[in-house]
Amino acid sequence: MVYVEPDIDYAAMHRECRAKVFAGMKEAGVTSGVALLKGGEPSFRHDTDHEHLFRQESHFFYLFGINEPDLYGLLDFSTGLSHVFIPRLDIDYEIWCGKIVPPSGYAQRYGIDCVHFVDELTEVLKVLGGPIHILSGINSDSKREIVKVDVQSLIDTEVIDAVLYRVMVESRAIKSGLELDLMRYVNNFASKAHINVMQNCKPGLMEFQLESLFLHYASFEGGSRYSAYTCICGCGPNGAVLHYGHAGAPNSGRIKDGDMCLLDMGAEYHCYASDITCSYPSNGKFTQKQKGIYNAVLDALLAVREAVKEGVEWVEMHLLAERMIVKGLVAEGIVLLGDKTLDQVLDLEIGALFFPHGLGHLMGMDTHDVGGYPQGISRHSRPGLSSLRLNRPLKAGMVLTNEPGCYFIEALLVPALDDPVKGPHLNRDLILGDYANFGGVRLEEDLIITVDGCENMTDVPRTVEDIEAVMSGQAWPSPDAATEKLWTRTTIKTQTLVKDGDVIKKSSVTTNVVYTPKV
Repeated sequence: MVYVEPDIDYAAMHRECRAKVFAGMKEAGVTSGVALLKGGEPSFRHDTDHEHLFRQESHFFYLFGINEPDLYGLLDFSTGLSHVFIPRLDIDYEIWCGKIVPPSGYAQRYGIDCVHFVDELTEVLKVLGGPIHILSGINSDSKREIVKVDVQSLIDTEVIDAVLYRVMVESRAIKSGLELDLMRYVNNFASKAHINVMQNCKPGLMEFQLESLFLHYASFEGGSRYSAYTCICGCGPNGAVLHYGHAGAPNSGRIKDGDMCLLDMGAEYHCYASDITCSYPSNGKFTQKQKGIYNAVLDALLAVREAVKEGVEWVEMHLLAERMIVKGLVAEGIVLLGDKTLDQVLDLEIGALFFPHGLGHLMGMDTHDVGGYPQGISRHSRPGLSSLRLNRPLKAGMVLTNEPGCYFIEALLVPALDDPVKGPHLNRDLILGDYANFGGVRLEEDLIITVDGCENMTDVPRTVEDIEAVMSGQAWPSPDAATEKLWTRTTIKTQTLVKDGDVIKKSSVTTNVVYTPKV
């Protein structure tokens, strides 16, 4: 196969990103001075000379689009010009790493207005004058503080660290048209990579072989040299480990016949991520118990997809997903209502025992992208909601994941069985018996929020019937009725949806978004 690069003008895309930051800073009252950013540095394996594959710091890449180490970037608020500073390399670099690109080459390739050498940075700062704005803030997911540029080692001048980070975060949270085109491309080949794994999954394989199939397809077919995150390939009881696949549990289990496989894998291209999860039985045939749990999660996925639009509070979407999952567990006899209503059981925080993570997160240059908690917004304390990576009204142009899940996690369920409040509403025999080694089901798709709905960029089989057909060798997309029904529901964005007597949403009908599988 001949690889064809997506037709995207990256220089234009990053010019748009810079324009958004210029506009945001102006709106914040900044019309003079400069913003100074430092790019990433090379990293090595401990004390060796083994150099890791470099990946640029995301804020820097957002503005300048250059995936090389040891750079500085600058925005001049007086003129609206961009500056990049590159290392002054010597002949040793050319011998070991190839031809040295001159400043004019960077300017032409990346659409940068002015390119200088790093050793000229201090002089340029003196000439431009004014205060220097730098990034300063704490990532709401990692709780890690961004490394500040050491301006005082370069020049003695006023440093302002209270504005730029907030403007950058809000700019990155709303994607431009070109960014969305890029993310559609990443989702397209990542979806196909998942289907490739689905069609080759079988009992007897190792979990890491499924990871390998995904990574190879994404690289060979999509041009992805980076994984968006460590692949999660939890099969059987390993599917109940939310972030399985780390060094202590490295996708090293052997897949058994009938195992439910939870595969959370995403590719990255031009520093933009995809994040997709599929769940299905290793042998391609759902048991009745697997169907029950799977369909509860699928109902949650579809209910959220149909309810989201600009202005919707993400917390409400999490509660909607939780409701659908618990309702499905009631139908399976795992959660017991007793003398209570469904709402009363939900008030007991039963849902978080099976769905302990947040419904989804913003996504862009990072899988867990910035912008989930704007200034002044704090986390909820309620179980489940406390794990949300996003707590704000949705805006058109945001990209986020919709990823409900249901898991049988011993550390959560066993203590709850003996809880005097929760225990009576849990079926001890089923939880400790038939479902003890079930693992979990998670379904994840990547949505673009629109004014009155969403666009689902992820194209993988979702119904039980479609999954079984694809795993038996049928091509995707499938023309059968189940597929048509699923994708028709995707394109109807705001409609009264009544399911088993519950009104999930009441609004008007629109066809603003037209995203259907391509044959």
